[in-house]
Amino acid sequence: MVQTRTLTNGLRIVTEDIPTVRSMTIGIWIGSGSRYESAEENGVSHFLEHMFFKGTSTRTASEIAESFDKIGGHVNAFTSKEYTCFYAKVLDQHAKKALSILGDMLFYSTFDEIELEKERQVIAEEIKMVDDTPDDIIHDYLDEASFGNHPLGRPILGTEETIQTFTRNSLIKHMDRCYTADNIVISLAGNKTEEVMEHIESLFGGLPSRPNHVERSIVAPSFLTGKTAKQKETEQAHLCLGFPGLPADHEDIYSLTLLNNALGGSMSSRLFQSIREEKGLAYSVFSYHAPFIDSGLLTIYAGSSLEQLDEMYEATMAAIQDVKAKGLTVKELENGKEQLKGNIMLGLESTSSKMSRNGKNELMLGHHRPLDEVIQRIEAVGLEDIKKTAEYVFQTDYSLSLISREGTYPTTLWQESLL
Repeated sequence: MVQTRTLTNGLRIVTEDIPTVRSMTIGIWIGSGSRYESAEENGVSHFLEHMFFKGTSTRTASEIAESFDKIGGHVNAFTSKEYTCFYAKVLDQHAKKALSILGDMLFYSTFDEIELEKERQVIAEEIKMVDDTPDDIIHDYLDEASFGNHPLGRPILGTEETIQTFTRNSLIKHMDRCYTADNIVISLAGNKTEEVMEHIESLFGGLPSRPNHVERSIVAPSFLTGKTAKQKETEQAHLCLGFPGLPADHEDIYSLTLLNNALGGSMSSRLFQSIREEKGLAYSVFSYHAPFIDSGLLTIYAGSSLEQLDEMYEATMAAIQDVKAKGLTVKELENGKEQLKGNIMLGLESTSSKMSRNGKNELMLGHHRPLDEVIQRIEAVGLEDIKKTAEYVFQTDYSLSLISREGTYPTTLWQESLL
């Protein structure tokens, strides 16, 4: 059972007690991501996430790592478009210790100038690594083509130019704006979660609260049909197509999830079977839906030789037009429902996945649907719902990003999409 409570300063705690395990996963979720950054500060949320591991007034960077190692746990963090999460998994007997270390990192990090310069170089290398990985960077190019100058169109890591401008003061300024009690959720999943409630309040109860202090984009970004083509010396051509998706809490979100699974979200999907298994045009081909608080993006990705890109593109468009015109078959819908239910239930068999689901739901949606209700909503999706969703998603032109080596672009793709 998921339980929620709110401290007097507005900080929310969500717990799911699992007495059959001996571990606890702790997640601290903050509404801080690239979406809430200006163009000049693009990447500051991710930079700040890195700096929390670089030393506090009582622990060096190596001592932070050692603190978790010596209690047999592990700690990590990640930044997305709309949130940052710090998490740790430990034995239940060490949960208070883990919370104390996380609290030390969040409240007493020194942001030492020497460490800041070193981390600036680390993140610069991370940006270069992504840029050298075409099947990774192409998704950033698609975000830009789909959302333009809207913050959702900017990379989470920032750019080599923006990260050079960050100072200790700019990190503290961003932290003061976003790391407030009303903008933080602590999610716990595991054994004896009630035993750490007082400890959480002692650590986080004094955190200041400034409701609505974070300026959030309350208007969904316009979906743009931008087209970007980048020339790189790659062995494969990498192609992404983007279509308008749905917000995370939309009533048709399960219909879109089932549509995506049938189109390119599994090994039995139409794109995988057609492009890889039947035609042998690609090793990697898939689709996925990225939901945001007020919008979404459905992406189709495939990588192929430049000589086969035309045929791969045409096969992809044929699959899209077919599913838009006819929807899914009864077999595809039923198989998709069982697959989705299985993915959800099997995915929730660990404390880490439960912590993640609950923390994200509380921060982004503000509510928690019981698993039985989720299953009922999946079962309620019909063929007409799928067809209506397909008609919405594929109603318009699409955004596109392409990476290929220098040379002539494929005739069909170039003429239909880039001119």
